[in-house]
Amino acid sequence: MIKDAVSPLEPRYEDLAGDGLGRKARRHFLATRPKFLTASVLPVLVGTAWGATVAGGLEAGVALLAVLATALVHCASNVINDVGDDITGTDRDNVEYIHPYTGGSRFITNGIMSVQEMHRWGWILIGMAAVLGLALALLKGPIVIALGLAGIAIAWLYSAPAVQLSGKGVGEFFLMIAFGVLPVCGAAWLQSGVFDLGSLLIAIPIGVWVMLILWINEVPDRKADAANGKRTLVVRLGLDHARLGYRLLHVTAFASIVTLVAMGSLPWWTAVGAVAILAGGLKAAAGIGEQITRPVLTKSIEMTIGLQAVGSILLFVAAIFSR
Repeated sequence: MIKDAVSPLEPRYEDLAGDGLGRKARRHFLATRPKFLTASVLPVLVGTAWGATVAGGLEAGVALLAVLATALVHCASNVINDVGDDITGTDRDNVEYIHPYTGGSRFITNGIMSVQEMHRWGWILIGMAAVLGLALALLKGPIVIALGLAGIAIAWLYSAPAVQLSGKGVGEFFLMIAFGVLPVCGAAWLQSGVFDLGSLLIAIPIGVWVMLILWINEVPDRKADAANGKRTLVVRLGLDHARLGYRLLHVTAFASIVTLVAMGSLPWWTAVGAVAILAGGLKAAAGIGEQITRPVLTKSIEMTIGLQAVGSILLFVAAIFSR
């Protein structure tokens, strides 16, 4: 399917152009793809709930700083990803993307912001996150700096053309770390002062669910990715194996939750919710295939995003009632 130059659903230059402060602020805000910040904010909330339960109390100011810093790194990652994909030509050559889920923000390809503006904006966002990270480090110690640097490094290396982890067949797993292990375990440590097995086990499904969003988003982009040397796991595996991998990842997330329930770390009803999420994931996997229509794939993408949100909320509530 060949797309129109600019779909009515996409951001358009004529709607966002202008030199006024309000117009510039709106452009820069929308360029970060704020609709998808739940993928980074919810993991921090889950980790915070787990850590606060372990500690027996909540440090609200620390939690707020953690949420804001993580969200800023996520925003920077989205902007930097657009820059990297424009430099390699991936987004320009992509005619099968499904906006707003795949194909980037379209801010560069539609002429709304230049590569230089986006690159500069990405660094500004990283700088803002670093300031908040330093504030957290003053409150909680130098471990915060190590966690922050790890997150920033993944955000940059994931898309930077010189490295581009996203095209090396490992980007998906680094994303699981960046949106699972780091925010969940880091937020839990900020509240409790400890890294424990429970925080790691609860981080696994959180990271896997975010990874699955990227996984299924790679399906409509696979031809443009392959043509420009961006060999994602979906490109490497092919659709049949990608569908199997999608299902196995949902099983992995389910197994981690069941382990926590069996350990007595989460209430029994968490497993019931996990069964429902697994069933939804197995259904969404049906949207991955050669003969699948665009509307079916779009529905599967939306289901995957919804399952990440619902699953994260489930674990957030369960963490509050844990132990």
